[in-house]
Amino acid sequence: MKPDKRWTIKEVDEQVVQGLYESLHVHPAVCKLLAVRGVTDYEAAKKFFRPELSQLHDPFLMKGMQRAVDRISEAVEWHERIMVYGDYDVDGTTAVSVVYSFLRKNYKGELTYYLPHRYREGYGVSKRGIDYAHGNGYTLIITLDCGIKSAELINYAQSLGIDVIVCDHHLPDDHLPLAHAILNPKQADCKYPYKELSGCGIGFKLVCALAMQWKISLEEVYPYLDLVATSIAADIVPIDGENRILAYFGIRRINEDPCPAIAILKSLGGVTKDLTVSDLVFVIGPRVNAAGRMDDARKAVELFIETDAEKIISLAASLHSDNDDRREVDKTTTEEALALLNGDNKAYLRKSTVLFQEHWHKGVVGIVASRLIDHYYRPTIVLTAANGKASGSARSVAGFNIYEAIHECRDLLENYGGHFYAAGVTMGADKVQLFIDKFEEVVARTITEDQQTPEINIDAEIPIALIKPTINSLIKQFEPFGPANMKPVFVSRRVYDYQGNSSVVKDTHLRIVAQQDGVAITEGIGFGLADKYDIVKSGPFDMVFCIEENEYNGTTRLQVRVIDVRRSI
Repeated sequence: MKPDKRWTIKEVDEQVVQGLYESLHVHPAVCKLLAVRGVTDYEAAKKFFRPELSQLHDPFLMKGMQRAVDRISEAVEWHERIMVYGDYDVDGTTAVSVVYSFLRKNYKGELTYYLPHRYREGYGVSKRGIDYAHGNGYTLIITLDCGIKSAELINYAQSLGIDVIVCDHHLPDDHLPLAHAILNPKQADCKYPYKELSGCGIGFKLVCALAMQWKISLEEVYPYLDLVATSIAADIVPIDGENRILAYFGIRRINEDPCPAIAILKSLGGVTKDLTVSDLVFVIGPRVNAAGRMDDARKAVELFIETDAEKIISLAASLHSDNDDRREVDKTTTEEALALLNGDNKAYLRKSTVLFQEHWHKGVVGIVASRLIDHYYRPTIVLTAANGKASGSARSVAGFNIYEAIHECRDLLENYGGHFYAAGVTMGADKVQLFIDKFEEVVARTITEDQQTPEINIDAEIPIALIKPTINSLIKQFEPFGPANMKPVFVSRRVYDYQGNSSVVKDTHLRIVAQQDGVAITEGIGFGLADKYDIVKSGPFDMVFCIEENEYNGTTRLQVRVIDVRRSI
């Protein structure tokens, strides 16, 4: 059984809620949804519900932008060879596709792109990539979604006469690379107003700046927003501030006039409705990622920059096949990992999980780490063998900074990098047990009791009588949903099973028909909640849920997707 969850109702200033109610004249529950997202007055609400591209920040506010644009302009003027270099995941491949496509359209000189091979070169800037650039006469490298942690390699490139412009969104170290220019809003002295752009988002801002400098209309840049939205969704960055605007217009373009690559991937994924952030995460993203996980990430870039329809279809089919392979390997590896944990009598005593098997496929270890957290809720690292090293991915639980925990173990590592909730590590194979012990010590010392229990964040308590098309139409205007703007979660208390109609479906899921106050009735499904059936039948119970639309046989009706239930107090 999965661990019980704690319910936390978000707190807001009731005066703010009241002020929004008086100015917007919508239900107080909707006003609370706005307040918990930092929308506190009419003007902020107007911008939230009606974003405009004009609200995007001036790219030249970003530290290093003018220097980067001037260096690229110089390279164009002198017909230098330019290499666009990116990471092998969705964020990196979309970023490379955006910057490469823009330069290819506006620069007729020598231009190439380079993505390190996940298994032969590993994450980030590689010596092999720099040597390739040097050997082929490239004098300017633009890194995307990587480079901020590659100080030594960038120094090496500069020593070969290659200038490097770093475009990265990962947290910088105290000592920055001596690059020609660095574009990263997280630099301590960067005054750019928004700090949470994706790697592709920073590439997009660079392209915008180039367009402005070269007197090109931004209307020629906005078509790239579909790739920017894909990166925002797949890289799990906050969808607030500038990211919300980029995602909003990017998803609009995806659904109105998508690039051929996304249109075909959508079809292969079996999606017939308009795409949402969730579809980008679970349908488009995995197929793009599969190129780098199972084969060569260059295929993903080739797909996005290709103009021949038949080649696009062929490349998309190849990525779809890679994703099928990835899913099978993912399933097998997860089963093996769970067997190892379930066979360890002391596993339940630990505060962390670190597993190492030489034969595991490096392309799925991050996915497997996430799946293990569903069963053993704690910071998790899954390692495999690569190039004589132990290398893998880390995933965390809510509120725990796994990057900082790994940083405390840096004396055992050869390379590491990442974010608050996800990171990558590489170490000598002989250091694995030492790392397991030290990482456990760090986590046990720093993790709090609350961080060891899954949390459901609830926006508001509402009666089920409020579940109507009118409230749903307002909630839909909160899209696109994602981190910092998740789909609203509600709780209704003291509800009952309606006339014994609730039931278990396929031995796993829970179908709920609930009533409250003897009048209001709602239906819903709780996936994987069959073990809560007795709570529902014995009632009254409290129910946490999202409101959603269920389409069946051409008819759309409202239902709830039940997240959790527990006995009413």
